[in-house]
Amino acid sequence: MTDNTYNTPKLDELETGPWPSFVTGLKRLAEDKPMIAGVLGQLEHSYTDRKGYWKGGTIGVYGYGGGIIPRFTELKDNDGSPLFPEAQEFHTMRFIPPAGMHYSTELLRDICDIWEKHGSGLIALHGQTGDIMLQGITADNVQACFDELNAYGLDLGGAGPAVRTGMSCVGAARCEHSCCNEQKIHRLLVNNFLDDMHRPSLPYKFKFKVSGCANDCMNSIERSDFAVIGTWRDEIQVDQAEVQAFVEAKGRKHTIDNVVSRCPSGSLSLNDDNTLEIDNDSCVRCMHCINVMTRALSPGEDRGVTILVGGKRTLRIGDLFGTVVVPFLPLRCDADYQRILEIAQEIVDFFAENALEHERVGEMIERIGLVNFLEAVGLEVDPNMIHEPRSISYVRTDDWDEEAEKWYRRQHMQSEQAS
Repeated sequence: MTDNTYNTPKLDELETGPWPSFVTGLKRLAEDKPMIAGVLGQLEHSYTDRKGYWKGGTIGVYGYGGGIIPRFTELKDNDGSPLFPEAQEFHTMRFIPPAGMHYSTELLRDICDIWEKHGSGLIALHGQTGDIMLQGITADNVQACFDELNAYGLDLGGAGPAVRTGMSCVGAARCEHSCCNEQKIHRLLVNNFLDDMHRPSLPYKFKFKVSGCANDCMNSIERSDFAVIGTWRDEIQVDQAEVQAFVEAKGRKHTIDNVVSRCPSGSLSLNDDNTLEIDNDSCVRCMHCINVMTRALSPGEDRGVTILVGGKRTLRIGDLFGTVVVPFLPLRCDADYQRILEIAQEIVDFFAENALEHERVGEMIERIGLVNFLEAVGLEVDPNMIHEPRSISYVRTDDWDEEAEKWYRRQHMQSEQAS
């Protein structure tokens, strides 16, 4: 070792490929930050032994129970001193980003200046939970760094068995596909569950994500316990002149091969005059045709959200997609937005009381059954939760027509009472 640097032959190999390497960036940062030099040394050790050498602990700021991820080195010399003393502490601070990831240049510069002052200077935008990840700080500097960022208007996000920091796409600010006010939904959820983020009290993590359409740029369906997806329930808006211009520019074969034949529900057909016909009753709102023919097609005008629960990555029972629990919720007034909060609160409360330790919501639903879950949180079973149930040969359907009629009668009575 010379001048706070370590030999890292295995890491050096990562700089020889055709793509930029994170190792190069860390080496550049290590010139002024000895902590990063120690991290490179420890990482080289991990690459050699194929084992991680960070352990947890307890680090926090006054009034908070989460938001800091403690990392202490486990690598020691024979006398018990750290093998890489510059990196004996490498804690991570999670901060809540603005809804929709909207930053000003001034804000980004100020965050960098504050982090350079108190920490390693290494920042990840963003973690899978959505946080601003400020990586590399000692316990002695955590409180001062938090105080300065908090005075600026930033707050710690979730960590541990808690409600995690929410995420929302850029939405209506820059995307013509947006079907809801993503930032409003995001802020309402964060404000409502802020105490549950700061003070972990759940069996395990709980994530909110909001995407403005079924393109789901936030990966919310497969990565969040409570996914809000913008959608519509009337007909796709079609500009037939733009359809004809698209076909003229691309050709009929290209249009049929790349738009019509790729509709998962077979809802599209191209007429002889190069106009597009859409069977909206069969449309599953997948967004493919709208993505390809953006100038010709756009979401319908009766817009709202679909709510799915239980998405997650691998844990106890493998990966799970979210399950639809609210097929469509119109968002016309503040009461509709409050309804999202009511549903979320019921689900979080039930999860807190009934999930096993280290169990996600999707795994809890698998264990207790979807019907029991829906009944417990006060959501009615809706036929629109299921696509083509009669295609499942091992489910008896001889009384489904009668049950569906009962459901439609209840819906009609409820709408009459509401009016």
